[in-house]
Amino acid sequence: MFGLSELAIILIVVAAVLAVKKLPELTRSAGKSARILRSEARAARDADEPGTPRVIQGETVKREDPGTGTGPRG
Repeated sequence: MFGLSELAIILIVVAAVLAVKKLPELTRSAGKSARILRSEARAARDADEPGTPRVIQGETVKREDPGTGTGPRG
């Protein structure tokens, strides 16, 4: 029969084979998390320095109707 060490080796090999399928997704997720963490740390550091403008990249939204914020209706 199998001993404990053989069973552990088989489990490690099976886990490695299954992990290979998820590896690209895990590395992509880790990279995205690292970028978010770095940008948050930079934003926190920049917030400590008053007088420097802070630029946030993103989508620019034009407001058609500034009174309600809902835009034109029709």
